[in-house]
Amino acid sequence: MRNFVRPLTFLTIALAAGPTRAEIPENFLVEGVPEIPAALKESASRYLEFRAAGFNGWHPKKREMLVSTLFSDVAQLHEVRMPGGARRQITFTPEPVGDGGWQPKHGNYIVFSQDKGGGEFYQYYRLDPDTGIITLLTDGQSRNKSARFTRSGSRIAYTSTRRNGRDTDVYVMDPANPKSDRLLCELNGGGWGVADWSDDESKLVLVESISANLGRLYLLDAKTGAKALLNQDGPEPAACGNARFARDGKRIYFTSDAGSEFQQLVQMDLKTRTIRPLTTGLAWNVEEFELSPDGRKIAFITNEDGVGKLHLIEANSGKALRTPRLPLGIPSGITWHENGRDLAFSFNSARSTTDAYSFDTKTGKLERWTESETGGLSTANFVEPELIKVKSFDGLQVSGFLYRPDAKIFPGRRPVVVIIHGGPEAQSRPIFQARNNYYLNELGVALFYPNVRGSDGYGKTFLKLDNGFKREDSVRDIAAFLDFIVADALLDEDRTAVMGGSYGGYMSLACLVHYSGRLRCGVDIVGISNFRTFLENTQDYRRDLRRVEYGDERDPAMRAHLERISPLNHVDKIRKPLFVVQGMNDPRVPVTEAEQMVKAIRDRGDSVWYLVAKDEGHGFRKKPNADFQFLSTILFFQECLLK
Repeated sequence: MRNFVRPLTFLTIALAAGPTRAEIPENFLVEGVPEIPAALKESASRYLEFRAAGFNGWHPKKREMLVSTLFSDVAQLHEVRMPGGARRQITFTPEPVGDGGWQPKHGNYIVFSQDKGGGEFYQYYRLDPDTGIITLLTDGQSRNKSARFTRSGSRIAYTSTRRNGRDTDVYVMDPANPKSDRLLCELNGGGWGVADWSDDESKLVLVESISANLGRLYLLDAKTGAKALLNQDGPEPAACGNARFARDGKRIYFTSDAGSEFQQLVQMDLKTRTIRPLTTGLAWNVEEFELSPDGRKIAFITNEDGVGKLHLIEANSGKALRTPRLPLGIPSGITWHENGRDLAFSFNSARSTTDAYSFDTKTGKLERWTESETGGLSTANFVEPELIKVKSFDGLQVSGFLYRPDAKIFPGRRPVVVIIHGGPEAQSRPIFQARNNYYLNELGVALFYPNVRGSDGYGKTFLKLDNGFKREDSVRDIAAFLDFIVADALLDEDRTAVMGGSYGGYMSLACLVHYSGRLRCGVDIVGISNFRTFLENTQDYRRDLRRVEYGDERDPAMRAHLERISPLNHVDKIRKPLFVVQGMNDPRVPVTEAEQMVKAIRDRGDSVWYLVAKDEGHGFRKKPNADFQFLSTILFFQECLLK
């Protein structure tokens, strides 16, 4: 069995249609948001009924899958016993189940993770399918991540902040006997993860992520906890990850951008530490890979200008093998079945919500295991995005994806919402727009997703261009996209809004500071309003990781810089309508970031729409909460952008 830590990136939320106005969820704090009319709720209801089914894992003995999907308020695990088969729900918990997988080889139980209220303090649980009994495996308080089974299924290794709430140590446990849980190795820092076990279960490989541009691999003795550094730092920082042992335990495969702009798939001899690149001919990042059970084949996915491409090669020679023909989209979560021929993955595209597929590497047969509901809407005519490339203030080329409404239905210059991704080392990609298709199909609003400098997927030099004192250069990139809107005959520069979440929330606030005269309104979702207070109040286990990206607020010069660029300190320049959305339990961007921005605007005498979910964290995952947020956002754009 492969690593079962597999977040469902593209999960969408459903809403049952009804004739009455949208009710405010009981755990919400709502300020300044008008009552949502029944007509709006009814018109949007179909767009809130999209589902998705993300692949989670194979059954080790049967050709059956685990998927994560949602039929009630939160995502749960389901079994699918054949391609196109029914999804049979097997977890029934009040909180979303993030990931899960069968015990390898035997399939006696399922281990899954879950947090509470969006706080991201994940716990591991064992589900005994015959009885339905769920047993807590971890301590119930700390943050537990990156669990990985041995190939025999006898143990898992995982990381936990249990010792001091800050550092992520490595623990091992037999999930069938939770009392066997023991600390294997104490570590410093919050960026550690368990990558793989050797087949003989004597060694582990760990990944230490120090920043988006720097990572290290370590070999860990599974008995003593002694660790040894595998990859030495070179003349410039290099990132690495996703390591796997060869079947003989003498080599490891991993991704690295050492000596390259992009993440390559490489092989290391553990005795000599020599490294051999396997994908030198690909000028794009290798995002993920998996070694077949017999060790003879490797499946991997590349990110090519935002589009995902699935590849298969022979492990020893690097020779390309037959792969399925997939539409333009993004495959993810590749996992081999124990039979060595079936390769499973999730697939998402502009015209297809996330569903689970398998590819028979022997016969070349591609099979779709799930076909998720789309609210009765045909997705065949949903908008495919255009890849837009523009030159920024310093001549740097930046790009983005533009979704246009149908010009036959909505003629003339159309309003635009510029939606900025978080991270900041994330990337906007041509994925299924789900509920956002309402803006395109019903309101005639174009959606523009920029990838400013600092975005992932365009090489490590590009990734570093917004670090430290260069932070506002990414904000300046947005001006180039606004210039494109002005020059485009089908877009309306006088009706342009900005919206983003997390770091994208900061970008939205910063755009309202710098480009208030070019924007109608903005939406800040779990965004940073002041970098100093954000760094002081984010959770201990992630503070040092964020300091590497944003700068260390303890340094006087950097502290002054962070204060200078923080939107909170320029709130007098935000003169356009603002909608702030926040989760009360957010461990990444604390609720205080939203509170201080809302207070500053109100102290100035202006109004702001404010929405807080008391049972959510860094984004809304529960159906009633996500639905109400979306309906409120539609109403905000109707009032502030379209009128």
